[in-house]
Formats: sequence, C-alpha cells, structure tokens
Amino acid sequence: MSDLLDLARIEELREQLNEYNYQYYVQDEPTIPDVEYDRLLRELQALETQYPESFSALSPTQKVGGAALSAFSQVTHEVPMLSLDNAFSAEEMTAFNKRICERLTHASDIDYCCEPKLDGLAVSIVYENGQLVRAATRGDGKVGEDITQNVRTIANVPLALRGSDFPQWLEVRGEVFMPKSGFNLLNEQQAEKKLKTFANPRNAAAGSLRQLDSKITASRPLAFYAYSMGLVKAPVEPLPNSHYARLQTLAEWGLPICRDTQKVTNIDACLGYFTDLGARRDALSYDIDGIVFKVDDIELQQKLGFVAKAPRWAIAHKFPAQEELTQLLDVEFQVGRTGAITPVARLQPVFVGGVTVANATLHNADEIQRLGVKIHDTVIIRRAGDVIPQIVSVVLAQRPEHAEPIVFPTHCPVCSSRVEKVAGEAVAKCTGGLICAAQRKQSLIHFASRKAFDIDGLGDKLVELLVDAKLVQTPVDLFNLSLVELISLERVGEKSALNLLSSLEKAKTTTLAKFLYALGIKEVGETTAANLALHFRTIEALKIASVAELMEVDDVGEVVAQHVHDFMQTPENLAIIDGLRDVGVNWPNIEIRNPDSLPLNGQTIVLTGSLSSMGRNDAKAIFMELGAKVAGSVSAKTDFLVAGEKAGSKLTKATSLGVAVWDEDKMLAYFAEQGR
Repeated sequence: MSDLLDLARIEELREQLNEYNYQYYVQDEPTIPDVEYDRLLRELQALETQYPESFSALSPTQKVGGAALSAFSQVTHEVPMLSLDNAFSAEEMTAFNKRICERLTHASDIDYCCEPKLDGLAVSIVYENGQLVRAATRGDGKVGEDITQNVRTIANVPLALRGSDFPQWLEVRGEVFMPKSGFNLLNEQQAEKKLKTFANPRNAAAGSLRQLDSKITASRPLAFYAYSMGLVKAPVEPLPNSHYARLQTLAEWGLPICRDTQKVTNIDACLGYFTDLGARRDALSYDIDGIVFKVDDIELQQKLGFVAKAPRWAIAHKFPAQEELTQLLDVEFQVGRTGAITPVARLQPVFVGGVTVANATLHNADEIQRLGVKIHDTVIIRRAGDVIPQIVSVVLAQRPEHAEPIVFPTHCPVCSSRVEKVAGEAVAKCTGGLICAAQRKQSLIHFASRKAFDIDGLGDKLVELLVDAKLVQTPVDLFNLSLVELISLERVGEKSALNLLSSLEKAKTTTLAKFLYALGIKEVGETTAANLALHFRTIEALKIASVAELMEVDDVGEVVAQHVHDFMQTPENLAIIDGLRDVGVNWPNIEIRNPDSLPLNGQTIVLTGSLSSMGRNDAKAIFMELGAKVAGSVSAKTDFLVAGEKAGSKLTKATSLGVAVWDEDKMLAYFAEQGR
C-alpha cells in the first residue's frame, strides 16, 4: 500500500513541477518561490531513486528549463546548456568536494572558480569572425529561443569583439539580468503609467528579454555577465586551461564578466567566499541567490564529465531562501507616530532569510488592492537582509473558499478618531492628533519645538523618557512635572531638571498664534495659525467658529477649515486647551484694530538671512500683527525685503527688481516706532 502511495506521489509531483516549470520558463510568471520548487524537486529525486522502475524521460528531473516560445524561432544548441546541482549547506559542499577528490584520486587541494549566481536568464551568444550573429535562451537545454535582436539592444553586450586574437567561432554563455537600481526605476515608471509592476528583478529581466518588439527590450535597463565559453571553433591561440583565466580572456575581448568572481584553493576557501559574499549580498548592485563553484582546471573538468543534466565539476551553493510560502492569518492596523495607518499581516510563522517571520508589512490600502490579497490566502513573502518582510504576491490557485476581504478601518484603532486619506496620497492617517496615544510622542515633540512653545531642554529623547515612564500623556502634564519626577529618570540630573522646570515656567507666556500652532491641528502651519489668531483674537471665538466663518480667514480653504472645526469640536482637545489655561499658559490680548488702520496693511514683505536681535519667526509675527503679508519669495510685487546677516539669492533678486531693502537696524527702529 505504501509503494502505491509513493508512486502516486511521484506522478503528482511530476505534474506539479511541470506546471511550475511552464509558469517560470514560458510564462515568466512563477507562482511559488524558488525554495518551494527546490524542495518539491528534491522530494521527487529521492522517490525516483527509491523506485528506479518509475523512470520517465518526461520527468522534470530529466530536463533543464522549459520549451521554447512558439513566437520565437528555435535554436538548437550544438553543445547542450545544462543546469547545475544544488547544495544547501556546508556539509553538502564538503560532500561535493569529497566526491571530486575521490573520482580524481586527487591528493592536493583543488582550485575552484567562485562566481555569484546571478538571478536572471541564461543565454548563449555566438560571435563569428568577431561579430555578434546569434543569441538564444537556454530553453530546455537543447533547444532555445532566438532572441538575437533583443540581446543586441543590451548596453553592455558588444556587437563586435575587441582585438584580433579571438576564435573564428565563439559561443559565450552568461546571464542577462536587471540591476537593482534599474529594476526600482522601471517599477516606478510602470506604476506611474498604471501598468503592472514586476515582483523581482529576475521576472523583470525575463519579461524584458522575451519581448517580440525589440524596442521595448531596448528601453529596459538590462545587463549581461559572461560566465563561460560554449562551443569554440578555430581559436587563434590555444585557450587557457583555467576556467578563471578563460573568463579574463573574454574580458580582454570586450565581454563583461562579474567583478566579484574569484579563484580560490580548497573547499574551506569556497565556504569563506560564500560567507563573505552572503554578508555583502544586500549591498551588491545585482540580485544573487547563491554562489556557483566550478573546478578551475579544464582538463579536470573533462575527466569529471557529466551526469544526465549537470556537470560533476560544478555546483550551486544556494543562500537561505529570501522568499517563502506561508498563510496570511489576519491583518492588524498599526498607528505610527505621525498618525499613519499601516496594515500589518499576521502570518503562519515561516523560516525565511535566516530568521523566523510571523509578520509582514502591507504598506497601505493601495498595496492591498494591487496584490489582491485576502485573509487566509497562501502568499509569497520576501525578506532580504534587514529589510522588513513584505508580501510579494498571492498564490491564487490555493485561495480557500473562506478567504475574507481586508477591510481598511474608517476610524483609528487606538483613539477611534476618523481616518482620513488625502487625495493623491497613499497613506491614510488618524485625525486624532493630541488625543491619540500612538501619536503622543510626536505631538509632544511638536508642542515643545522652537516655533511652538520653544521649551528649552525638552528634546526628543527626553520626551520619549517622559512618555515611557508614564509621567506625561498630554501637554498639560508637562507643566505639572516636579523635580522629584524628573531626577528619577535615567540620565537626568538635578541641574538639567531645574533648567527644564525654569524653561517650562518661561514658556507659559506665549502668543495665541504660537499656541494654535503648537496644538498640531492638521495642516495648520505658522502662517495659518497667525491668520487665525489675528482674525478671531481669542481662543473662545475660535472654539465656536463654524466652517463658513473659518473660511473667511486669509489662506484658509474648506479642507483646513474642516480640520480646525473638527479639532475644536472634540471634547478631549478642548479639555487639553482648558487644562493648559488652568496651569497658567497665557498670551497678551490681541487688540481689535481695523485692517485699514494697520500701518503695513496690504503690503507684502520677505525676510532673509539671520537676525541677531530676535528669531525670524518672531519678526514675522510682529510684521503680521502690523498688517503685512509675509511671503517666502521675492517678486516684483514685494514692497520691501528685510535682509539679515548672510542674506543670499533673495537679496540679489530684490536688488535687481528695485525692491526696497531694510537692514536689521531699520526694522528694529520701525518696530520701536510702532510700540513693538
């Protein structure tokens, strides 16, 4: 009964792997990661070894790659383009070396050529009399596809060889791939055009190389590295007996080879190279999934020969998988320090990229829609180095009937405030601001910043300490801090604590404009806060203002008006405002003045350079109180420019336009005249 089950499993695996081969080699749309394919193939190999009577020439273990596309003419390789056996551990590499030594009865250490295993598409390029005449894909190893016109468009593939000592007929074998930078740029361009993006550089390279229109291939950032010679006829000089030396010869003829290729002696050096390049993998400009080790001596290669589909003298040592299959169990929504809502996938734990992964980012609602992912789906996740694991694609063929859509929240999961997504932006954000615990630290940092309450000594790290120690939850708590509480914190001494308490006391006296800015109301910057303060003059009037009344303020449109109105209608926010007033936060009354009576009403000014007597923001506030509009750039409509020290291009432009220029002394004299 067990034998029947095993034989049935063999047939099942063959069907599965043949389908995956078709998806990978013909359609260029793999639905499983390489590690899963390798696992299934090794299971089939083990079963076929156990049941030799089950041999079939049609088994995936007996072929390399897939059939040629019918859209291309076919090319028969005079020397088959074989695949490589894989090693997945140091023990398997040691066993590979031992087999070679035993077969050769070789007592001394063996030289190996170490080559990064590029993640692209294997091709054969033929040069006749030094000119490129044909290029083909590997196909099934015996028959490939004629892609000559496409390969001719690849920037680093020479159309003619350099020098004059090249063979009459030279077949070069190598890998067409897409560098990481080119891949990222291509995906950005695809996204801008609302076209499908590529899952990884390998898919992008394969899809680009196998275009029927070579103009499309020419527009893609492809590259080529040679890794061996195939059939060579009528060489001018005998070829070197070293594989590494032959690569250098190809380079002399103008063919690109990977600069990270090295020649080493003995298996320990091979393992050292594997470890070293693995550590640098993420910093490389191209994707690799392992290292290919080849016996360097060509005569020894010939003695070792081949098995059915692979040379005995070479092996691919694979890195730990960066992609794996797992199940999406659920999606939770996290709120960041700035209010950004990020969906996080909770996964069936799986070992990938050297660690066990149980969570992956889904980025935003647009990414969820692009992937078409649902809860309970089988997904492919990717983790490269320290990069946060992410879902690459969904295995739709394995979608269960009970798969559930992912519903993005309309209200913050932390504070229940409304979630807003601004048109044109990918990230949705919580509108809670001060009342959202997830945004607490960021809100307090903004509150204490120089342009807000300007609390000297209250930096980012101290804010984090105060919140983590649960001493501060809202800005009101800052003004209730005691010396005992402050010196209880790590790295806070008595002197710095006293200085902070003094700064907090000083900060209680502010302006209404700075107070409003410090509250962190969405899209209310310094200028808008100043305009609101000048228009309403009191916080009480602002609390009861309608959206229509808010829109009467200069530079306040409907969106900003709605944000201000919503903020002032939230009880928790009002409690913070009242609490700040209760602990002594105050500001001078703003006089009720007719705009026409303001001395700078209708005038536009620009500030540039540094001021020694006050900050530019303070000067800006005074000018606005005097009726001026403070602009950020100089134009012909500018009435005058205030130029402090190290004034630059704005001063130059003002001078060329004939705009009046004030220095700091003139500004201070004018403020004194106005009682400021």
